[in-house]
Amino acid sequence: MVLPRFFFLRHAPDMLLLRVALVLSALLAAARAAYVPADSYLVLCGTAGGATVGGRAFVGDATLPASVLSAPQSAAANASAGSASANASSDEPALYRTARVFTAPSSYTFAIKKPGRHFVRLHFFPFRYQSGDLAADARFSVSVQDLVLIDGKYTPANGTATVREFSVNVAGGSLAITFTPTGKVAFVNAIEVVSHPDDLFAGTVWMVNPLGQYDGLSTQALETIHRVNMGSPKITPSSDTLWRTWLPDESFLVDSRVAVHQDVAPSTLQWMPGLGTPEAAPGMVYATATELNKALMDANGATISAQFNMTWRFQAPPASAYLIRLHFCDIVSKASNVLVFNVYVGGWSVLSNYEMTDKDTLGLLTVPLYKDFVLSSKDAAGNITVSVGPSTAGNVDPDGLLNGLEIMRMVGSMGGDGDPSSHSRSKKIIAGIVAGSVVAAVTVAMALAFVVLWVRRRKKPEKKPSSTWAAFSASALGSRSRSRSFGKSNSGGTRNNTVTLGQSAGAGYRFPFAALLEATSGFDESMVIGVGGFGKVYKGTLRDETRVAVKRGNRRSAQGLNEFRTEIELLSRLRHRHLVSLIGYCDERDEMILVYEYMAKGTLRSHLYDSELPPLSWKQRLEASIGAARGLHYLHTGSTKSIIHRDVKSANILLDDSFKAKVADFGLSKTGPELDKSHVSTAVKGSFGYLDPEYFRRQMLTDKSDVYSFGVVLLEVLCARPVIDPTLPHDMVNLAEWATKQLKNGELDSIVDQRIAATIRPESLKKFADTAEKCLAEYGVARPAMGDVLWCLEYALQLQLQEASPDGSGTDNTQLAPGLASKYQRNQSNASDGTAAAMSANLGDLDGVSMRKVFSRMIKSEEGR
Repeated sequence: MVLPRFFFLRHAPDMLLLRVALVLSALLAAARAAYVPADSYLVLCGTAGGATVGGRAFVGDATLPASVLSAPQSAAANASAGSASANASSDEPALYRTARVFTAPSSYTFAIKKPGRHFVRLHFFPFRYQSGDLAADARFSVSVQDLVLIDGKYTPANGTATVREFSVNVAGGSLAITFTPTGKVAFVNAIEVVSHPDDLFAGTVWMVNPLGQYDGLSTQALETIHRVNMGSPKITPSSDTLWRTWLPDESFLVDSRVAVHQDVAPSTLQWMPGLGTPEAAPGMVYATATELNKALMDANGATISAQFNMTWRFQAPPASAYLIRLHFCDIVSKASNVLVFNVYVGGWSVLSNYEMTDKDTLGLLTVPLYKDFVLSSKDAAGNITVSVGPSTAGNVDPDGLLNGLEIMRMVGSMGGDGDPSSHSRSKKIIAGIVAGSVVAAVTVAMALAFVVLWVRRRKKPEKKPSSTWAAFSASALGSRSRSRSFGKSNSGGTRNNTVTLGQSAGAGYRFPFAALLEATSGFDESMVIGVGGFGKVYKGTLRDETRVAVKRGNRRSAQGLNEFRTEIELLSRLRHRHLVSLIGYCDERDEMILVYEYMAKGTLRSHLYDSELPPLSWKQRLEASIGAARGLHYLHTGSTKSIIHRDVKSANILLDDSFKAKVADFGLSKTGPELDKSHVSTAVKGSFGYLDPEYFRRQMLTDKSDVYSFGVVLLEVLCARPVIDPTLPHDMVNLAEWATKQLKNGELDSIVDQRIAATIRPESLKKFADTAEKCLAEYGVARPAMGDVLWCLEYALQLQLQEASPDGSGTDNTQLAPGLASKYQRNQSNASDGTAAAMSANLGDLDGVSMRKVFSRMIKSEEGR
């Protein structure tokens, strides 16, 4: 095993312990590879004969004791003329030459030596036999105990061998499998009942939507719908320790051009306890991968296609919840901490800027691991997509991979209803080391080695704080700071307990860590209301009943300190009713925590799509857009130097109780250029799908970069769909590209959100769409200033609210409502002659007219409103 040089420099004192742990983990893997199930029943149905398949011996059910098969009306069926052997599309044709046929409810009852998790595999292949045709006559249900595994509508596919595999948790000393005809007959060709490790499906897993955790996995019955080895080859049961079949992924890839297959020798894998095991997936799954095709890059490192995600699409029965298991192993990197990527399930982000070698494997490469997620029944509508795409962080190369994937239908717990929402709850995940079925001495030694290593790594920051997470004092924000007592802290006094206010517009409070711990119930996962690149955001309540949003920095974020400083320094000197207010911060215990006013209605994005919230009306959408535009206009013009937000997106526009919009998340913000400069030269940062293409190409940042991103937000408001949707056809994936093309073709009606289309006045819709299109001009010089954008949106609102003309129509020459018109009239006297002339001109036409000065005055006059 080759470790990167920095690993030795950082962890030299721990290398002996690490080597011991790895040797012990290798012993663990070897021990588990020899897994022997406590229960193993392999039954060939409808015959007294047997068959050896893949090295395993199946016995005929006619030889079993009478206590096993309770079939009052059954018959053995043989495939006529050996047709089963000729037609069965399976690697195991010997299993499909005979069948047991039932005309009444019948059961197989197996004695269970060791209660716990068992695979139940049912083999079906309908064929013609002496008394009938199974393809035409069979329709039935299958149940285990009181749990229905297969409903009564099931008819096996004609001409195809089908294996229905279930994992059930057997609590008693026996397992009864009952076949109940709902048509003429029921049948089965072969049955497997094989125990597997209980920890294969255990613990608490994340739910995809809504955010939360599902803690009923240990008792959940599961049916395997898809089991895929990314790359190749197909893995047959004889090559899997639990006798599973893994299919290659080629047939599921939406666009094979964006993917390449990679592989290494399985002997190079480093099995680590508590992560992947040979039972989770065989070594060949982790030794092969499908990776993003980096050849689809131009000379400047930009992707040729705006959509560069690998996407797999799988058919899955609707109205069911699913367990999605993603298998990862970094077999492509030459060093740790360089492979960072995003993963999406069903259009939702489940792993953002995921860096497996840092977060999970202590910096080691080729370590197998897997991640589980639950997709609720309302989100699985017949197709499930899984996508891997480039990281949105600006300091990593576009890349990403996936080694394996399992999609399992959640049938329900034994006696339960199978609805994840009925078992879900949010709490902290307590990470542990799974010892497995090994010699006790090996397990204890291995666990002790890792515990000691973990303790030593945890103690280091106490001796010497990390340079990356050095404490940041509010005194840096301004001189002549003053303090106010916040109260006693339960934190043990690791830092002073005063709350400091800086000179510049009130730098905000410094909160004791204990106060924020109390406010968020110990940063309980049930309090999480959002997750971003900086870290998680928690809902909190202070002792005075003030509701707050607490953003806790991720300690693994290399750019966290810069964002932390930027956010405090910026918001401490900016106050505007359309900017989210910073209440305070905490830097105790090397934490980086920001405390904001709580925005009860959440993100603008959540009210547009990907949630169950009712759609906003057109008036509400216009008002939210206007509010956000006011906040951005203030950033661009409200101080001596403009401030460029650099991460404008619908997820960073928040709504309060009255749906007033406020711009949030200023961690990437940048001070604008000097007066003699046209731009700021800086590395590209922002969110994929919102990035100004000119900024991306030339790394030249201007306030027009915010205008472009805001134009994308306006399209989200108009169309109510994600900015990037890998599940759509190729030409529709990127919202900005697709929508601007539709607008140019005069197809505005085809892209507007159909839920509210009938409520929008045509004049208002056209003004709004024209404004969005102008914001998305390819070059910044052709885009309007944010003040002009704001004026157009205000005008679109007036067009929506205006009284209908006598003929029932409106025109683009309609004047503003009296209240707004008077504000413009009051400002006319202060405007230049050219601007005043423009004001008296047609207010609906901004082409060639700059309203920036006038509108800047108007905004300032309104700030006290």
